[in-house]
Amino acid sequence: MIKTSLLSGSALLLSALCSSAISATNEHANSSVFFDDFSYQTLGAFYDNGWKARTETGHPGISGASWSAIGLSFPDDITGAEHGAIRMSSVTDGTAANTRHTQICHARKYREGTYAARIFFRDEPTFGPDGDEVIETFYAISPLKAPMDKDYSETDFEYLPNGGWGHPDKPAMWSTTWETFQLEPWTKVNENTRSEGSYAGWRTLVLTVMDNKVRYYVDGELFSEHSENVYPEVAMSMNFNLWFMPKGADGSQGPVDSPELREYQEDIDWVYHRQGVALSTDQVMAEVTSMRDNKQAFIDRVPAHNPPLPSPCGL
Repeated sequence: MIKTSLLSGSALLLSALCSSAISATNEHANSSVFFDDFSYQTLGAFYDNGWKARTETGHPGISGASWSAIGLSFPDDITGAEHGAIRMSSVTDGTAANTRHTQICHARKYREGTYAARIFFRDEPTFGPDGDEVIETFYAISPLKAPMDKDYSETDFEYLPNGGWGHPDKPAMWSTTWETFQLEPWTKVNENTRSEGSYAGWRTLVLTVMDNKVRYYVDGELFSEHSENVYPEVAMSMNFNLWFMPKGADGSQGPVDSPELREYQEDIDWVYHRQGVALSTDQVMAEVTSMRDNKQAFIDRVPAHNPPLPSPCGL
């Protein structure tokens, strides 16, 4: 009887563990997840998965400068990116004619949930003189329908290796959550947090938009928390860009005084979104590892907005 009871109990425990594993697998398979490992060989394959490269001129950056896909590449020798990565490269000599910014955008269908990316930031240009106020980013954004539009939404990670936004010279990471703004005259309503110091190298960034709080994490540590006053109200697209700050933009010094061309780069190992759930960095990493172990280089189970929204790749 004792042996029979033990066997019965073991069978029940095994059944429960199997059911739990199946449930976890089904939850992952059925959840609204977006993941891209950026293991592409061509821009065509990249575009086929819903990404766009910005081509329209305009804010932000040096006025009149170009935005294009010329700066996008998929090097296979990036140290620390075993499954591939996308590289953004932007150049300037301080003039609009010789400045090329870079931006990539995914569909406008994201709002509440968890956003994450693993990014390699650089403090110095790959060539040319150092010192430009350059912005290396990961963010989500909606179009601004009108100046001071209250339905505008934007959540930003920005790394400024040479300073900017009125804080010259010192490198700093910024997180900013926007309620709204207008360009002329420049007026902003946001909450921001600045942490001085170098963030060069690989960084894991996690952003959660849930329960009327916007929380930013860098390498698993809480970086900032922003309030319901700036909480996103409308669907946003996911974006990365690399651009040069013009002189005078919100107290900025802009490009260095040199006619020599210089180039800055930002590498992105992967990007992830889980709709409607606030995950920790450890939970995000567990999901990313699981997908990679299962050879899932790209997943898009986040449904389109109903009705589908235009997804411009610009401001």
